[in-house]
Amino acid sequence: MDPVPHSGRSLWGEAWGRIVQSKLNIFCILVVVGYSLLAAYGGIVFAIHQRNETTPEYNVARIEQKHLPPSLFREVTPAVPGESTSGLVRYMKHFLAHPMGTDGLGRDVMQRTVQGARIAFCVGIITSLIAIPIGVILGCLAGYFGGWVDDVIVWLYSTFASIPGLLFILAIAMVVDQGLLGVYLGIGLTTWVGLCRLIRGEVIKHKAQTYVQAAQVLGIGHLSIMFRHILPNVFHIVVVTFTTRFPAAVSTEVILSFLGIGVKGEPSWGIMISSARLQLWNGIWWEMTFVTIAIFFLVLAFNILGDALRDALDPRLIGQE
Repeated sequence: MDPVPHSGRSLWGEAWGRIVQSKLNIFCILVVVGYSLLAAYGGIVFAIHQRNETTPEYNVARIEQKHLPPSLFREVTPAVPGESTSGLVRYMKHFLAHPMGTDGLGRDVMQRTVQGARIAFCVGIITSLIAIPIGVILGCLAGYFGGWVDDVIVWLYSTFASIPGLLFILAIAMVVDQGLLGVYLGIGLTTWVGLCRLIRGEVIKHKAQTYVQAAQVLGIGHLSIMFRHILPNVFHIVVVTFTTRFPAAVSTEVILSFLGIGVKGEPSWGIMISSARLQLWNGIWWEMTFVTIAIFFLVLAFNILGDALRDALDPRLIGQE
């Protein structure tokens, strides 16, 4: 079994203590929490409009306001003679109107970027709920039983790994649905291979441990040994894999939406980039810039946290400090 942390705390408690020692890790945690709150807010707004069957504000076109730069780069409208509104209130209304500017249809870029975060989190979470169980179950079966079961599963994931991932995802998305359902299934059904390999290797290692042999002698069933005894000892691999595959799934969805395969009628980051790239030559830089920054910080935060978790949960590093 995994070694017991020297401080007497659990493996997860020890890992958390190692992670929060770094200010960079704390900052990344705050970034992820911030994105999560924005995604939750976007989901609430989306659900309200879906229930009321109304057009969301972020999808309402106002051609007269198209390509407005961010409020910070625009002049404040002079006060109208006889206007009772104070100067401070007028300035606040000006800067809060479109902080990130508007797109080619006059839609607010900030509102659409928040909705893009909602879609990104839906893709990252739902595809993980599809891919991780497949990888864990097949990896446990292959590592524990070995023999022909292992041969079949190794052949299966080797076949999946030999197919170009993006083309496979495109094929599934085109067959199932050119929308989020196709994206969920396409990414979820093609990204379980790496986790399956890791789980298989760890289960093979743990199968030779004394606690597994003792369970077998006591007559405990195979499924119980795999999922109640071995899996908790390798579950940290699942957590680390989630933090690394989440940004990969988001990036894949951006590419698919950019190619016109992803979500329809909603402001995915890929769709926003696709529409904004055509306006860069005209000096319309803000939509592309803010969406790129949003993707950059989300992917960077998850990647740094993934590395930190991998180091914190590595048994070879526990107890060295």
